[in-house]
Amino acid sequence: MARQWILNSQNGFENSLEYQSDIPVPSHSDLGPKEVLVKMHAASLNYRDLMIATPGTISGPIQPPVIPGCDGAGAVEAVGSSVQDFRPGDRVVTHLAPNLVESSGDDAPSTLADTKAMLGMGSPGTLRSHAVFPESALVSAPKSLDWLSASTLTCTWTTAWNALFGLKGKQVGPDSWVLVQGTGGVSIAALQLAVAAWATVVATTSTDDKAARLVTLGAAHTVNYRTNPDSWGVEARQHTPCGRGFDFVIDVGGNQSFPQSLAAVRADGVLVPVGLVGDASAEPVPLLAAVMHTCIVRGLFGGTRAQFRELVSFIDEKGIKPAVDDVVFELAEAKDAYRRLEEKKHFAKVVMRIDH
Repeated sequence: MARQWILNSQNGFENSLEYQSDIPVPSHSDLGPKEVLVKMHAASLNYRDLMIATPGTISGPIQPPVIPGCDGAGAVEAVGSSVQDFRPGDRVVTHLAPNLVESSGDDAPSTLADTKAMLGMGSPGTLRSHAVFPESALVSAPKSLDWLSASTLTCTWTTAWNALFGLKGKQVGPDSWVLVQGTGGVSIAALQLAVAAWATVVATTSTDDKAARLVTLGAAHTVNYRTNPDSWGVEARQHTPCGRGFDFVIDVGGNQSFPQSLAAVRADGVLVPVGLVGDASAEPVPLLAAVMHTCIVRGLFGGTRAQFRELVSFIDEKGIKPAVDDVVFELAEAKDAYRRLEEKKHFAKVVMRIDH
């Protein structure tokens, strides 16, 4: 029998997540022409998974029951009659926005309207042992990664890739200075990608232990935002040549961190807001503030399927090993994994193996 989790409501993950262990395993005969049966081997969580399970967030309502999760990796078991890119035995990772791919192609960027149909929200997600996905929901996995590492790529790594490489004429490179914030998924992905591109990275953090881990991953400098809560952006900027500021600032805290990010970015630099993990009650920052700092503010939702393929090639080429949390959960322990993410006890990505 197959196993899966569903969200039966949006009353918080503790109340809404329901484990099912008696689901029939899909067979080849169940597949539509463009569908792929995948035996899932690993999955990981994102902050969006907490938000989707919670009422009144920016994610909006769902139509339960929904299988949560968008990040996952597994092996193809069977394919429909019209599937072109995959065969049984192929190693694959999930793509966040299959409906968008089907309607607009591999190069189409996601908008807020597209999020409602994404995996784990409007389409069945990855927290299951066996999954039937449309072909458009899959990308070949990096040859160099194990299942756990591969399962981290779908959301945070494509977001980081798009932030650093997605704007033509403004791609990260050896002369770039990059500021990342904290030790969550997107921040660590951006750190590892920027280092692989020979950029110089400064990372903010809250403890000496985390600072040491960031340096191990390639950060040139760290800044403690707890000991300098009011001006860590200026402190970080002082590390850049002549205090000019950063070419890229990856902002994950929303309104709470945005003023510091503006203080850190250089003239004509790129500030990419990609997260809302900061204090939700923080004073909203008017977009007009970007004018005062003469920078580019670039919003995005993950990456395109074409960018995902570029990311996979880059990971294999550079030999990048995505960092994951020290604690690995099994699929049946998904609620514990959600708790670790909610309590911010993790480093990089919270991951789950899926035993068979």
